[in-house]
Amino acid sequence: MTFNIPNFLTWLRILLIPVFVGVFYFSNYTLSPFAKNVAATLIFALAAVTDWLDGYLARALGQTSAFGAFLDPVADKLMVAAALIVLVELSRVDALIALIIIGREIAISALREWMARIGEARSVAVSLLGKVKTAAQMAAILLLLYQDHLILGITGQGLGTVLIYLAAGLTLLSMLYYLRVALSRVAGRA
Repeated sequence: MTFNIPNFLTWLRILLIPVFVGVFYFSNYTLSPFAKNVAATLIFALAAVTDWLDGYLARALGQTSAFGAFLDPVADKLMVAAALIVLVELSRVDALIALIIIGREIAISALREWMARIGEARSVAVSLLGKVKTAAQMAAILLLLYQDHLILGITGQGLGTVLIYLAAGLTLLSMLYYLRVALSRVAGRA
């Protein structure tokens, strides 16, 4: 295992998960519901920033590693899954939406692993559609965690709900895209 700054940031993201979830276990006397929302939003935002930063630093410092390439998406999926489970528990996201997003992440991770084993990893690399899905998903989670009023009567809950449904739709589209690409590559090998 390579220890470097990018991998440290990835481990930090994983270590933030129990802190993020733990915020909601404080009593309302210790932390008000609003303070819990703000704290969880800030922790999730910090995790999102470390996700961008670890990749940037790995490339800029020449510190890419096979271990980092493995651990980074695992950390991302764990953080998103934890956030969605918390949001379902708080009745801010429908369980079906969480299942779609988490299920897609597991399915595409398995597909990428399988494609890598048959030498076709590049065919299921992250697409623009996947990046747009991730952006909508991250923005939705941040807004749903915050939940309170933003501006002009718009709430984090309202805007976040619209974005999480958009993210779920993009999740399904990107999954179909990756499956189609993978099937065409496998059929071409036959």
